Amino acid sequence: MKGGKNYVFLIAVVLIALNLRPFIAGVGPLTEDIRNTTGLGHHGIALLTLIPMALMGCVAFAGPFLLRLSDARIFIIAALVFITIGTFMRLEVTTGPALLGTAALIGFGVALVQAIFPGIIKQRFPACFASVMGLYSAMLLAGGALGAQISPFIAQLTGIWQIGFGALAPLAIIATLLACLVLPNTVSPQSGTHSLRLFLSRPRTWLLMVAFGLVNGGYSSVIAWLAPYYQEMGWGVTASGSLLAVMALCQAVSAFVLPVLAQRCGADRRPWLWLALTFQLAGFAGFAFAPDAAPFVFVALVGAGLGGCFSLLLVVALEHLPDPLQAGALSAVMQGGGFLLAAISPVLVSGLYEQTGGFSAGWKWHMFVIAIAAILTRRLDPESYSPAMVLFSESVSASEL
Repeated sequence: MKGGKNYVFLIAVVLIALNLRPFIAGVGPLTEDIRNTTGLGHHGIALLTLIPMALMGCVAFAGPFLLRLSDARIFIIAALVFITIGTFMRLEVTTGPALLGTAALIGFGVALVQAIFPGIIKQRFPACFASVMGLYSAMLLAGGALGAQISPFIAQLTGIWQIGFGALAPLAIIATLLACLVLPNTVSPQSGTHSLRLFLSRPRTWLLMVAFGLVNGGYSSVIAWLAPYYQEMGWGVTASGSLLAVMALCQAVSAFVLPVLAQRCGADRRPWLWLALTFQLAGFAGFAFAPDAAPFVFVALVGAGLGGCFSLLLVVALEHLPDPLQAGALSAVMQGGGFLLAAISPVLVSGLYEQTGGFSAGWKWHMFVIAIAAILTRRLDPESYSPAMVLFSESVSASEL
């Protein structure tokens, strides 16, 4: 019976995660249609990525507080309702502010899920959480493939880009219903999660935030600008959407496979993180210097690198602390600072575009960022996990909670 419950819970993990990226990934291929209808310019389009990413960051900082509540499942269900409503609202948007509003509503829902769900997963699967986090990350990124491929396809089929955005609303409904049925109550936090202040007092928390932000900045830039980049070279809406879909599928495969392989090869995740960063570097170099040479190879490399880094860093954060609620809270704080940093990237690439007249400078910038992330990764030795978070192995007073 327990195995059957776990199987159903894994289905819920898949369906919930699939709803966390389509609303962002569908924007790039439909950029021209959005501009023509809403009047949004380059910076306005960038805001469709920046606003959700910023919300993911801000809301994630509330993770330690939310994870102290006795029933965090309520927040997951509410978040899925927000995603559903926001997706349906996109069927009717005709103005820039309205579209940005839906991005904020859906982004808020996604932010709640990302802040809370990893802790629930570690609580439910303490012995194999790395593999389940790999599944969660893979399906989250596969949702990006759905948005990148289905939204432009349906938009072209119907001639209405809003229908392309709203087509995935039924998936959110199904995820909401399943979450109501199978998500467990979070354990009573007798072991305690800790305050945001205490997390931010640890240098390791800042290291994780910066590393996570640098990696996901590449994702937010690619989602926002890769399709317009190739459309400037004459690619159509569906073809450029296919590039993003291939990237997202490679992200999903890498996000699942790399943590599983890493778990089988010892406790040190750094070699696998460096491998993923090398994939990214090669892909961004292709975008910058020879975009027409092998675009699907380049997006596959970038996708594999982004997906692997995303999933592995979530696992690394959760491995720093044995208590699932404390580990989940650390993961939420890492995502908080990380997504705030990542939110800047599309606007930065937009600014470089306006200064240089092309996107190549933006891809070169991300090559530099990858080098910084590789240097930071050196410090993620598993032997350093406990010393880096030593305060959390000691009892704290009620005033710190």
